[in-house]
Amino acid sequence: MANSWTRDELIVAFNLYCKIPFAKSVQTNPEVISVANLIGRSPGAVAFKLGNFGSFDPELKKRGIGGLPNSSKLDKQIWDEFNSDWDELAYQSEVLIAKFGDKAATEFSDIDLTSLPPGTERESLVRTRVNQRFFRRSILSIYGSKCCITGLEFPSLLIASHIVPWGLDDSNRTNPQNGLCLNALHDRAFDKGLITITPDFNIKVSPKIAESVNKELVTNYFLKYDRQPIALPDKFLPGAKFLEYHNHEIYQGS
Repeated sequence: MANSWTRDELIVAFNLYCKIPFAKSVQTNPEVISVANLIGRSPGAVAFKLGNFGSFDPELKKRGIGGLPNSSKLDKQIWDEFNSDWDELAYQSEVLIAKFGDKAATEFSDIDLTSLPPGTERESLVRTRVNQRFFRRSILSIYGSKCCITGLEFPSLLIASHIVPWGLDDSNRTNPQNGLCLNALHDRAFDKGLITITPDFNIKVSPKIAESVNKELVTNYFLKYDRQPIALPDKFLPGAKFLEYHNHEIYQGS
């Protein structure tokens, strides 16, 4: 009988669940193989565990995708823990990936810490950068590395945009349902409330943009998308409570 999965192994597997489309949760996927090698499991076992996590995903169920049966109580516990505090579990999972690979978390976060003294400031920066990296990878993955408004496919011009700003909701900073994949221009407009996404996933352009004197540019870059639906992600649909907050608190409707 195979050894039971440990909590640490499951957290790493859930990290992967967030970073690849559900349709690619198969044993031949190089990312699945990489995680399998990292934690000492077979690619088939990792792929099966991703399917177990999929069985808890309400958005997959709405699309008639049931995931795989025979999940464990610990599987469900990990799912519930992530969904109650994404910031903490996202960080834990990245640290565990580093630990399994005998590396420091900073090696996965692209941070130059040479100018910072040890202590709280350094630890805070590491945590922030590690979690930002997790969030970006998750958002680009579930949106297929395409802007959900324009369809632009150019990763260096894409932003993992927060719906509710980073500093306002600690437990949902890294929640993929609090994110959108936007190109740099529309990310800026979204951040400033010049566009929003309604809870039924339609784009809404602020009247303030229409006041611009350059009507052609405004039409080409903004007005032609007004009232059009966004391209929805593979999983983790934008959360209604986050979209409602942006509509009411950030969007410049008049």
